Amino acid sequence: MHIRGDHAELAVGGRLDVRSAADARTVLHSAVDDGAGDLVLNLTELDSWDATGLGVIMGAHRRAGRAGRRLVLRGVPPQMQRLLVATRLHRILAIEGGLAADSLPRV
Repeated sequence: MHIRGDHAELAVGGRLDVRSAADARTVLHSAVDDGAGDLVLNLTELDSWDATGLGVIMGAHRRAGRAGRRLVLRGVPPQMQRLLVATRLHRILAIEGGLAADSLPRV
């Protein structure tokens, strides 16, 4: 897992999982605490995340809200979009450009 960027936009790549969660949490919390306005997480280079990684994202989302900021996800890969829909987290998290139509449940 690698994260690069500033306090306004971070690019997250590799795997966001139990092995990388502590480092990711530290970087995200610092970015939230040291910045202002929206914090954009560009997930275009993210290969996968597990429940722990998703928990890190949700923790950053809550921390941003307490700081008067908004966490915005950009470039969410399709398989991760499906997970956000399955867990209904797409209703809570700000996702730039919305979700792909094939991620949404069929009625």
